[in-house]
Amino acid sequence: MKILYVDDEDDIREIAGMALELDPGIELRIAASGSAALAVVEEWLPDLILLDVMMPGMDGPETLVHLRQDEVHGSIPVVFITARTQPEDVETFMALGAAGVISKPFDPMTLAMQARELFARVKG
Repeated sequence: MKILYVDDEDDIREIAGMALELDPGIELRIAASGSAALAVVEEWLPDLILLDVMMPGMDGPETLVHLRQDEVHGSIPVVFITARTQPEDVETFMALGAAGVISKPFDPMTLAMQARELFARVKG
């Protein structure tokens, strides 16, 4: 399973990277911004994108909108990782086309499992 993890915070990227790489079935790429994520997607087609919501420049929702406009990459499932998990926030993210939401702070020990479960739910 190929996962792209996107977050502007160095320490969170490092923790998420270590957590996801504990799963031997996950091939991981990491990006520090929405625009960097779009560039990675162009060269490396992930199965799932884990995307931070609040980032400078192009935030998560804007990144998702750009992805959805792309015919080739528009169907990649995107899961937001955010502290904004109030029901109205989650509703907004799902209306944008997100496959799910993982709350921050996430549990590094279960992050890979959560990603796999959301991916399985989307791919059915």
